[in-house]
Amino acid sequence: MKQYFKNKFALSDRGAKEMIFGIVSVVAQNLALMFPVSLLYLFTGDYINGVDLQSRTGFYIGGIVVCLALIVLTSILQYNTAYKATYKESATRRISLAEKLRKLPLSFFAKKDLSDLTSTIMSDAEVMEHAGSHMIPQYYGSIISTLLISIGLFFFQWKMALAAVWPIPIALIIVLTSKSVQNYFFRRQRQAQIDLNEGVQEFIETSRDLKSNNAENEYLKGLDEKIDLLEKRAIGSELGTAIFVVSAQMLLKFGIGTVALVGGIMLIGGDLTLMQFFCFLLAASRLYEPMSGTLINLAAINALQVNVDRMNEINNTQEQEGSDSFKPNAYDIVFDHAGFSYEDDKTILSDVSFTAKQGEVTALVGPSGGGKTTVSRLAARFWDTDKGKVTVGGVDVKTVDPETLLDAFSIVFQDVTLFNNTVMENIRVGKKDASDEEVMKAARLANCDEFVSELPNGYDTVIGENGSELSGGERQRISIARAFLKDAPIILLDEATASLDVENETKVQGALSRLIKDKTVMVIAHRMRTVAGANKIVVLADGGVAEQGSPADLMKKDGVFAQMVRLQTEGQNWSIA
Repeated sequence: MKQYFKNKFALSDRGAKEMIFGIVSVVAQNLALMFPVSLLYLFTGDYINGVDLQSRTGFYIGGIVVCLALIVLTSILQYNTAYKATYKESATRRISLAEKLRKLPLSFFAKKDLSDLTSTIMSDAEVMEHAGSHMIPQYYGSIISTLLISIGLFFFQWKMALAAVWPIPIALIIVLTSKSVQNYFFRRQRQAQIDLNEGVQEFIETSRDLKSNNAENEYLKGLDEKIDLLEKRAIGSELGTAIFVVSAQMLLKFGIGTVALVGGIMLIGGDLTLMQFFCFLLAASRLYEPMSGTLINLAAINALQVNVDRMNEINNTQEQEGSDSFKPNAYDIVFDHAGFSYEDDKTILSDVSFTAKQGEVTALVGPSGGGKTTVSRLAARFWDTDKGKVTVGGVDVKTVDPETLLDAFSIVFQDVTLFNNTVMENIRVGKKDASDEEVMKAARLANCDEFVSELPNGYDTVIGENGSELSGGERQRISIARAFLKDAPIILLDEATASLDVENETKVQGALSRLIKDKTVMVIAHRMRTVAGANKIVVLADGGVAEQGSPADLMKKDGVFAQMVRLQTEGQNWSIA
């Protein structure tokens, strides 16, 4: 049972166990609500039979107190198990999803977009939270309690019981058979919601470019169309659900009619007493009212499958695993016939072999899309190779836990990510326990002092969301300072100086030359002068290594690298006539 709920609703072990407790509490509450009906039945019987009600006053007052106590106790139990437990599970679900995402290879994120993943963690988890507290326990609890009450009615008078309960299974079947229709409409609605979220996010991120090109109005027209589409699909989803639910609820109403009809016939025929007839009328009123809400819950549970599938897609994705121990004999990076594809039909690297030696700078160059960034990501195990292998110091990186492996890497990405915090704390990301003096030393190595000294509060200046208060070059230098602070044996620089002017680039390269002693440095660059001092050049093209060697050797070879140098030299000499 626990495994069933765990798989069906993407729950943790604890969450599935508490879901069962929640269902039991709902059953207890529903049964407790039948006690007042029983008390009313006894009171009516005494009244009709002429029993002295004053002599029974104590019994009925005590019965009322017991009923109230049972209802209060079961309601408290239901709240604690179905609500409090659900909110704890919701927190656990969000944390587990985030933790799972942290352990997934970046190839997973290449197939997803930010809006989709955000929607899963926030929106889908919120939907499941509401379902766990207001729908799932109530649905299963109502079904079980209704089944128990129905069994009791069959023992009491089977013909009347049949007249009372026959609409219930048919109504449930009607709603259950609507699952595929509901999922179809809900998937369409969810996709429209994701498309709208992506559009809004893109508009915010690109508003400067849209404004500068007078393209805002045209873009907003597209957003209006996405809003209209979402509205239409939401209405369609609601209508597709309502057709089945309302039909099933209407069917329940016939139950009271059949109870009255069959009961009247049996009463006239002498096969049923007036009190028995009254009892079934009371029972029918208690059966159909909660079942009407149960049908709505069932329809909502049917629609949950889309949310559950999206969360299970994350939970079921294979994590990158490996040993927590990493003891290489050195820090040479060796690519041995490595191949990689983002998707089955999109090969990025087919056969890459080269060695980036410790104590040397290895530069990766080549045309856009040639796989330079992919190579660096494979070295740090952001992705895993499809064939061949990558080793660091003789150790296959696939055998090492990614977080353990990354302790050996300092990485500067082309796209810098900064936080809405001080300069000091943004640099300290590279080494969380670093002292202020260590942070400032790393900052000086990256030539950050020049602009930090001009900030209002120096290193204690808050730089805004993603460093919005700084220029591109200043943001890049903070990112480089992080790498200096971490002082790892392997350094990966992905267009690290792309946002720097010639003067600052020269300064940073001078700092790099002081940093790289006895380290393995892998540089990705498009500007040939950036890699002029590299020990080794690896030219990547068409999924493989086109050529490799020192800059001087490749210039003599007069191959791809020499052609790239000539083209860039011609571009630098270009001027407007």
